Amino acid sequence: MLGRIHSLESFGTVDGPGIRFVVFMQGCPLRCLYCHNPDTWEVKRETPYLLEPEALLAEVLRYKNFIAKGGVTVTGGEPLLQPEFLKEFFRLCRENGIHTALDTSGYICSGKALEVLEQVDLVLLDIKTIDAGLHPRLTAVKLDNTLRFLDELEKRGIPVWIRHVIVPGLTDDDEALSKLAEYISSYNVVQKAELLPYHTMGAYKYEAQGLDYKLKGVEPLSAERLANAKAIFMKHGITV
Repeated sequence: MLGRIHSLESFGTVDGPGIRFVVFMQGCPLRCLYCHNPDTWEVKRETPYLLEPEALLAEVLRYKNFIAKGGVTVTGGEPLLQPEFLKEFFRLCRENGIHTALDTSGYICSGKALEVLEQVDLVLLDIKTIDAGLHPRLTAVKLDNTLRFLDELEKRGIPVWIRHVIVPGLTDDDEALSKLAEYISSYNVVQKAELLPYHTMGAYKYEAQGLDYKLKGVEPLSAERLANAKAIFMKHGITV
């Protein structure tokens, strides 16, 4: 069982609690307008790493002392495109006392994908928007599965951090932010929300791959608008 892996980061500080070993998986069914890793989209694209779960664990264990108070986070792309590999890798991590975090859009809600949750300590769930009409425009897929996935996390009692990118002209809207905050506030498993300001740092990758960057001309989110979003979420009792 080989995992198709785009890249590895041995000292991550923004993908879950503590210092973390971060695994970026190859392949994603979404086409988010603001994605900063378009090079992870194609599943069959040639990747630097084609590894068995045991080989990936061996790489992680080289840094075990550094990540002792953190753990491993698997992100992407969309990790749940490779559920069998992921389940076994997370099982091995836990067997070695390593905290496991899954960063996902929740779009893949199949039986095999949900089996992965048996080995997960924390889910970083990316909710792009709570507006079912806007979601396909932002991501090229429907919203339904993401909300179904959150329901599944609630049922299983798995801690969740909600991640939400705020894009001027698209998701930087007080009413929409309030609706999302209100929606997630009803879930006991949601520990906090990470509000991520839109930036253009990944735009150069589109040009390098001959892709059209759809948000050309959209300015990065201002500090004032980020503070405004944080205030809205906090008003709904969400830790930000």
